[in-house]
Amino acid sequence: MTIPLELIFHNMDASPYVEADVREKAEKLTRYFDRIIGCRVVVEAPPHHQHKGRLYDVRIDISVPGNDIVVNHQGPKDHAHEDVYVAVRDAFDAAYRQLEDHARKARGDIKEHETPLHGTVRRMFPDHGFVETSDGREIYFHRNSVVEGEFDGLKPGSEVRLEIVHGESAEGPQATTVKPIGKHHLVE
Repeated sequence: MTIPLELIFHNMDASPYVEADVREKAEKLTRYFDRIIGCRVVVEAPPHHQHKGRLYDVRIDISVPGNDIVVNHQGPKDHAHEDVYVAVRDAFDAAYRQLEDHARKARGDIKEHETPLHGTVRRMFPDHGFVETSDGREIYFHRNSVVEGEFDGLKPGSEVRLEIVHGESAEGPQATTVKPIGKHHLVE
């Protein structure tokens, strides 16, 4: 499948050799994701007043249904990018990786990470306690479920991250792992 390709050269003359290289690499994009709508590649040489260490920048914008994938491979990170072909190769390698990731997400192969469940200790007893989760549930936990033996350091108001199971306790849902955290560690 031939994908629509727009190729732009900035601060340099168009090169049929670079164009052929870009077209060849662009055709390989469909190996990683076959529903590409379009591809725009910008190859940019640094301004002409630079005589030494001219590093090429390559930007690739790939349009796919519902999304755009952008690769912006710029110097001065890699002096190998003084060679336009190396800069193009590295940019397309990054594009291949991003398209592969996009394809995995589209197929459902990659699960989005959920925010770990967290809450606040509400009540403490000699061998167990209860955590109120951010969604308002009260979860039982035993002394042995607190990581690194930090049970004695917990008190009402302590922030914790927890993992729960259902049906393990007569008290309702039970935390299998409780880890004390500071408020600055919470991620919503």
